[in-house]
Amino acid sequence: MRDVRKLIVALLVVASAIALAACGSSDESTTASGGKESGAVTGGEPEKGQPSDGEDVPTIVVRDGEPVGGVQELEYSAGEEVRFRVSSDKAEEIHVHGYDIAKDVPAGGTVEFDFPAELEGIYEAELEGLGVQIVELRINP
Repeated sequence: MRDVRKLIVALLVVASAIALAACGSSDESTTASGGKESGAVTGGEPEKGQPSDGEDVPTIVVRDGEPVGGVQELEYSAGEEVRFRVSSDKAEEIHVHGYDIAKDVPAGGTVEFDFPAELEGIYEAELEGLGVQIVELRINP
């Protein structure tokens, strides 16, 4: 039974990778991972993905079409609530692939994402118009 679970997880990872490849992102945007600069993610990252009451929601800061500090990795367990914010100096559509959730962030504004972690795998959130990845979203079983 354990081997079956491993096979299913492996298949989900492969399917996620194929789905991400089909999104048309360049290699540069999907492999960017530089270290975190001060202010790159404000409020810290959630422990096991779900902020408790009073805990800060992670905020990805976008400047000049790039995530400050590189692509931010957010990890959750299936069934938890995915929550993060994107703050940008320019107007852009933020798209969470796999979940197919898109929201517009205004120039100088912030947009918040809040949805249940129902799909296991690895997904990206990107600046849709620019094709620049800003978040690697990992949903564990």
